[in-house]
Amino acid sequence: MADKQQHGRRVPVFARGVFVTLALVGGGLTLALDEPAAQEAKPVPRVLHDIASTETSQTAVLAGGCFWGVQAVFQHVVGVAGVRAGYAGGSAERATYEQTETGTTGHAEAVEITYDPRQVSYGRLLEIYFSVAHDPTQVGGQGPDRGPQYRSAIFPRDEKQAKVASGYIAQLNAAGVFSRPIATTIEQAKGFYQAEAYHQDYVYNNPGQPYVVIYEQPKIGALRHLFPSLYREKPVLVADSAS
Repeated sequence: MADKQQHGRRVPVFARGVFVTLALVGGGLTLALDEPAAQEAKPVPRVLHDIASTETSQTAVLAGGCFWGVQAVFQHVVGVAGVRAGYAGGSAERATYEQTETGTTGHAEAVEITYDPRQVSYGRLLEIYFSVAHDPTQVGGQGPDRGPQYRSAIFPRDEKQAKVASGYIAQLNAAGVFSRPIATTIEQAKGFYQAEAYHQDYVYNNPGQPYVVIYEQPKIGALRHLFPSLYREKPVLVADSAS
């Protein structure tokens, strides 16, 4: 599998396992894919049991394949104050892109979402996660990205989050929302480690990158379509908080 980046430089033709063929058609270049596009977003029911909170800020850590797209989706959600791409499930010493991509460190590409629970609840974030951000039924990765580092996983920050997450998975399976069982695991939160700077705000910064166009941008459109009341046009960027 090709790296997303090679020493910080984009790979424009073969990225994240997506092979594209350049062909001359009518005097211009077109892209032909050797991999199918990502599965269409799936409407899901409202979570039955949520967390009632009067706090102004909480965090959630979710993994669902490439962190570029998961970050981009939640950056457009009302009530979200920030989303960092990073690594969860392994140790701090091995939380680098090069080591995580070997699939041997225990990490998953993940995002840490900081949100205002008075505007958007943990349960609502899970609804977006299961329906828009990724396909929770895929085992061993997401789309063309294969390996445990691309697994579907939730890393609860406390027992309340763990209870809501496990309850919602049971609810979705019982309702037969998906044609296959949900593969999402609920794992112990060992820490979240922010990814390298070039991975942050990647979809926003690279709108024409083939992988982004094919696999990630459609998720933002699905968010707008399925969750219109939670969608905001301007994303909250890591770069904005750092400036």
